[in-house]
Amino acid sequence: MPRMFGLLVLVLVLVLVLALVALGGNSLAQAQTKPLVKTLGPDFPKTEIFIGNSFFYYNNSMHSHVLAMQRAADAANKQAYRATSVTISGSGIDWHDVESYFRPKAIGSYSFDENNNVVFNKLDKLFDVAIMMDCSQCPIHPNLKSVFTEFAKKNSEIVRAKGAKPVFFMSWAYADKPEMTAQLAEAYTVAGNANAALVIPAGLAFAKALDKQPEIGLYAADKRHPSLAGTYLAASVVFAALTGRSPVGNAHLAGLDGKTVAFLQNVAWDTVQEYYGK
Repeated sequence: MPRMFGLLVLVLVLVLVLALVALGGNSLAQAQTKPLVKTLGPDFPKTEIFIGNSFFYYNNSMHSHVLAMQRAADAANKQAYRATSVTISGSGIDWHDVESYFRPKAIGSYSFDENNNVVFNKLDKLFDVAIMMDCSQCPIHPNLKSVFTEFAKKNSEIVRAKGAKPVFFMSWAYADKPEMTAQLAEAYTVAGNANAALVIPAGLAFAKALDKQPEIGLYAADKRHPSLAGTYLAASVVFAALTGRSPVGNAHLAGLDGKTVAFLQNVAWDTVQEYYGK
């Protein structure tokens, strides 16, 4: 009997160790729950509004890189693509008045072409999708995760009522807190499933890139915000998730060297394929 008890304790310890490794290690970090929504096709979106915080607006805004990639991938129809950001520094998902972002003749009523000319847009609807994120800790914070759940539902309903599709952006772990990766992945995947929304697995791409090349430099000095490479990786994941197309070989380089771009594009595509189970 004592021997059997000892073996049982050993097994339990091994299970606990494996669980801790899965939560803390970049290479094993995944959402336990699998996403139900795996594509926005066949009618893939061409216009997006990004609703979030400084994780979006760093490095000339993630939306501008996604837009550049979309236009580079479909140059013949590049004028059909449009994107913008509504961001508040440090904001959570409950800080945003999403209803107001869809008011007529306001956001998106004009934009700028590649020669910096103002173009007045004649729109049947403002945006195809609304890409939303919470603050970097909120979905897993003990005092704020219920707010995330509440407003993920509320804002998804608003977006749908305006004729657009809600999309959630899974953010990344802090550089010194890799255990956040699996926690955020699970929280966003559960919210996506609960609201029939696509989830963009940017956080999982960060973990994969760091596992493959720890020296890649995806973070700013504060260990939270993205470097240019971090923004580019996240934008590549957004592009792949929204369009269903590989970012590998895309001509938008964002000023990064070709080797770095190729690595980030491949990581983004691999992550999207793995997360959606394709």
